[in-house]
Amino acid sequence: MQLRRMLILLVTGISAVSLSVAGCTNQQRDLEADAQTPATPTQFQETPKADVPYVPTSPEVVNAMLQLAQVTKNDVVYDLGSGDGRIPITAAQKYGVRRAVGVEINPELVQESKANAQNAGVSDRVTFQQQDLFQTNFDGATVVTLYLLPDVNLKLRPKLLQELKPGTRIVSHAFDMGEWKPKKTVQVQGTTLYLWVVPDQVPNNLLQ
Repeated sequence: MQLRRMLILLVTGISAVSLSVAGCTNQQRDLEADAQTPATPTQFQETPKADVPYVPTSPEVVNAMLQLAQVTKNDVVYDLGSGDGRIPITAAQKYGVRRAVGVEINPELVQESKANAQNAGVSDRVTFQQQDLFQTNFDGATVVTLYLLPDVNLKLRPKLLQELKPGTRIVSHAFDMGEWKPKKTVQVQGTTLYLWVVPDQVPNNLLQ
């Protein structure tokens, strides 16, 4: 009887070990299979990269830029790199422009701008485009404002001169346009504002 019990215990122990080993083997196979299965990429929308970091322009400089351009109610203002929309909104709210357009590549800032225009009560005359400024169509523009960087200004210069009508005023905050000499400059809060007027005949060297 005792011998029989010993045999039963021995057989039972071997079976348990076999099941344990089989379980570990199956688990290992599952892990290996998971490792070999390509992971499904997470779907998300990246914010487009801007050529210029967003630095808000003070209200005093905003007003000085619009005054330098001698903005009136008959103007159509385009602001390139419009951030939170303060220049187009001010142009409509304080200067009564016919239309103002902000061009901004960051979708979050575009949404913020639209909300700001709504709160200011000028959504009927102010629009915002989420767009690369080099793809902008300056439909009816009479004034263009910008606060970019020196290299971006230079790359943008040929487009402005080729696509804007003669007489269009361009105002830049802080940075010039190389060989294109401004018609006027003013100092505001320690920074320079530049004014150009698109000429009837554009020199070839400015289109390069």
